[in-house]
Amino acid sequence: MKTSAILRQRTPLRHGLLAGALALALPAVASADAVTYWNKVANDNVAAVGGAPLQYRAFAMAQIAVHDALNAIEPRYATYTGLPPGNPYASREAAVAAAARGVLVALLPPVQDGIVEADYANYLGGLSCPADHATCIEDGAIVGEAAAQAILALRANDGSATPHLPYAEPVMAGMYQPTLPLPPNNAPYPQFGNWGNVTPFALANARQFAPGRSDFLNMASNQYTQDFNEVKVVGSAAVRQAAPNSEESLIARHFTLGPGANVNGITRSILAARGLDTAESGRLWENARLFALIGMAVNDGLTVVFNAKYRFKFWRPYTAIRNADIDGNPETEMDAGWQPYLTTPPYPDYPCGLPSVVSTSTSVLRDYFGTDAVPFDFGNPAGGFPMRHYDTLSQAANESAMARVYSGIHFRSGCFASVELGQQVGHFVYSTQLKPLP
Repeated sequence: MKTSAILRQRTPLRHGLLAGALALALPAVASADAVTYWNKVANDNVAAVGGAPLQYRAFAMAQIAVHDALNAIEPRYATYTGLPPGNPYASREAAVAAAARGVLVALLPPVQDGIVEADYANYLGGLSCPADHATCIEDGAIVGEAAAQAILALRANDGSATPHLPYAEPVMAGMYQPTLPLPPNNAPYPQFGNWGNVTPFALANARQFAPGRSDFLNMASNQYTQDFNEVKVVGSAAVRQAAPNSEESLIARHFTLGPGANVNGITRSILAARGLDTAESGRLWENARLFALIGMAVNDGLTVVFNAKYRFKFWRPYTAIRNADIDGNPETEMDAGWQPYLTTPPYPDYPCGLPSVVSTSTSVLRDYFGTDAVPFDFGNPAGGFPMRHYDTLSQAANESAMARVYSGIHFRSGCFASVELGQQVGHFVYSTQLKPLP
């Protein structure tokens, strides 16, 4: 039976009399702790649930389940679901695995479930129990499954399954219109018109921290003129393709790694660089709380974003530049053949999604570490995304905003409005949710 010093480090006596006495189940071979391991399992599979908002909802639910399962076994932080106490002798690792697995198999399509189930079986197969608590794995799985069912029940009627609202706005200056290419398989277009009505995890409603009506939305304004002429040049496919290895082109492509990488990948990179993601680090509870807070913040930030997108319904650069002859602004010039560097997502411009995602997550990280000066490297060289270095969390958030301008798919004002709202949402979630217990 594995009753190592590592185990005692992970459950120090000050967190409860049982902690120092118990020999908890540990993976036979492990580097990442259970929380970060199962975060990666979610990351590797969650794209199957659908577009980015659906993926971030799934991440949030899985991480809340993981957090609450741990705190049902050994309470350190307030739970989100109000899960009752579990068996204090239960395997923490089994509880984490069962919590993540329970949410994922409920949300993923059946074809993906087998992959998660195989991971789950292999993971539990690497655990063992002390002789005096021989059922610790089963006990942990019971707690984890209860945590998964608790968050699934809470979110069962959150509005995420509401059918997409039909979109039929008149063709006029400033009004969002569908952009090419259209989604495959006759998918609803534009997408996520319903998402602004999804119940937030932590915010009071989808208007909390929403951006106001910017002067940018007045097409006769100086701000609109500046944003228009900027993206027309720096976001042009012709300009970017002529210099594919320029800093601007690299930044544009860097933030196309996908929803999981833009949040979980950054967080795991930061934890790994500091040795905070290993079984030896003894930070299961802290990491579970961090991922759950980020999950809630990102999801709620996107709810605010989509509520505002379909309230303002502002056109994308693709449409604006090709139809500048009708915008009433003599300082903007039409280019009927203009193409953005990257494909324009199928929803309105203002505010922007990706910068809110990166900003909310880095805002939580800033509060968590108590400083903006959290240097890290992030990328995927094997996938064609060179590593980039960031000296501060704010630098990453601001660069994600400019990435969308360099991509030609957003105006600057909407991107930085999202950086601001993301900072507010992230700080609010960190300050109000999953607080340490006295």
